[in-house]
Amino acid sequence: MEKQWITEPGDWTKAGVTKNGQGVNFTLELPEGETAELLLFRKGAPEPEAVIPMGEKVMGDLCSVFLKGFHPERYEYAYRVKEEVFVDPRAERVLGRKHFGEWDPETGSPVLRGGFSFDRYDWGNDRNPGLPYEEGILYHLHVRGFTKNPDSKVRHKGTFMGVVEKIPYLKELGVNQLLLMPIYDFDERILPEKEKNLPYQKNGQEAKRNYWGYGKSRYFAPKSTYAVKDPVKECKDLVKALHAEGIEMLMEVYFPEGTQERLIFDCLKHWVREYHVDGFYLMGDASMNRFLARDPMFAGTKLLSSWFDTENIYGRKKTPAFRNLAEHNDGFLVNARRFLKGDEDQLPSFIRRVRKNSDRCAVINYITHHDGFTLMDLVSYEERHNEANGEGGQDGPAYNFSWNCGVEGPSRKKKVQELRLQQMKNAFLLLLFSQGTPMILAGDEFGNSQRGNNNPYCQDNEISWLEWNGLKKQAELFAFVKTAIAFRKSHPLLHQARELQGTSGSSLGYPDVSCHGRQAWYENFEAASRHFGMMYCGQEAKEGKYLYVAYNLHWNEQDFALPRLPDSLSWQLVFDTEDGIPSPEKEIRWIDQKSFEVPPRSILVLEGRK
Repeated sequence: MEKQWITEPGDWTKAGVTKNGQGVNFTLELPEGETAELLLFRKGAPEPEAVIPMGEKVMGDLCSVFLKGFHPERYEYAYRVKEEVFVDPRAERVLGRKHFGEWDPETGSPVLRGGFSFDRYDWGNDRNPGLPYEEGILYHLHVRGFTKNPDSKVRHKGTFMGVVEKIPYLKELGVNQLLLMPIYDFDERILPEKEKNLPYQKNGQEAKRNYWGYGKSRYFAPKSTYAVKDPVKECKDLVKALHAEGIEMLMEVYFPEGTQERLIFDCLKHWVREYHVDGFYLMGDASMNRFLARDPMFAGTKLLSSWFDTENIYGRKKTPAFRNLAEHNDGFLVNARRFLKGDEDQLPSFIRRVRKNSDRCAVINYITHHDGFTLMDLVSYEERHNEANGEGGQDGPAYNFSWNCGVEGPSRKKKVQELRLQQMKNAFLLLLFSQGTPMILAGDEFGNSQRGNNNPYCQDNEISWLEWNGLKKQAELFAFVKTAIAFRKSHPLLHQARELQGTSGSSLGYPDVSCHGRQAWYENFEAASRHFGMMYCGQEAKEGKYLYVAYNLHWNEQDFALPRLPDSLSWQLVFDTEDGIPSPEKEIRWIDQKSFEVPPRSILVLEGRK
């Protein structure tokens, strides 16, 4: 082999693989007492063309080598420690995966190598939309599952490009933020928990596909099996296309406990700098949250986590100029589900969730999530049906706060179908008419089902893939959701930048938010009560200065008292979950009386108009 480069000591301050005008620098972190070799392969070659010792550690546990005159476009690389060959944890491309979930039956995994990513990408005039949380409609999806089903009617199914093809749909729905499940390279198989030291084919169980993507990962490389050809370019194309339509892209990052702090920081910096992502949902190890929240580099990047200690981050009095932190946990989910199904003693906790909206840390509200029932399953199943997972149906959440509307699973009974539709509409109004940022699980808007599986972590099939035929089957639900999203967007009262105080701060003389029951201005929060009214009043909104939302999740009709409006205004009914789809063509229903009746398991929305 003709020598094509000169090996020199590397620059250990540059992590991973970097390039300058003279060559390529390789830096690797090693366990104490170990030495490593750099393996260079011609593209596609089974054996390395060159084996280069990484040399002695030059700083702490870091070793580094510089290849002067090296042309990376011809090569792939890996590292070897003792007899183990592995991919660089900081590789910006991971090569060797052809199809999602396929692995060599002999070795148990594909042969993976690192690739180089030094090509410049033309971002043009790309700019992050910079949406404040109060303007966001968040949509939670799995890149593969979103379009993999044949009925998705996209050309590039299960890929970044497939999501691009669905942007017109996302615009029609009204969402303006995406939260993607892991899109970086991750191991696609899950070994059985028992006997992990044995070859997987000798275990009593077969390895499963890691459909969700949590676990061992190479955080700097976009998922190659989510691409048609070039994962780096296609992932950037997705971000650029979303930004062009005013849609932000956030991504989940799962760091197991004990993940090195430097790797976490560098990972987020990489995705912000190289991929222009708008934010992250930080999962797993939370030890870095305070540091990340205070780092000026991420001051304009949305950071979601189960909890932030804002007093420790900002002090007692400081409020950030841009609210970039958000609480993302199951608090709203639990309270909203229990209220939806008609549990007793739920009003105080649910009302707190409706109003919760700190000016220091936003809140992400959701009623369904990927690790639980879809919305259709929430109103169709009371028990989990996870037998396909191969764990005897014992995995997944045991307590789902669900109600099947009288029949477990699919039903042809018209009354059951109507009640389920009504409950799904109720769920969307509980979500969209609360002050925090609403997050919709992809497919809920057209009644997507996972057949009662509330933990499809290993189901790379029709259980997890969205069934787009639901757009026809649940056309009324889809139209209702679109209308509700548009209504929220056009009514600032429903999405403020701070928590409403329940006091009068305007010349209108009404508090910004107030609760009502059988009597106006009187709250009735008895344990047996399952209904209440909430009135919003705001000076800033050009339209919709007065809104009244009547929640009745009781199985009986309930009386509601209406607060009196100024003489020039009357209450007009704009939403009724028992009815069809609100539209301008429908006859206007004015409610002039001091009280009115709300049907069972219904939510009505009234607006003060002339």
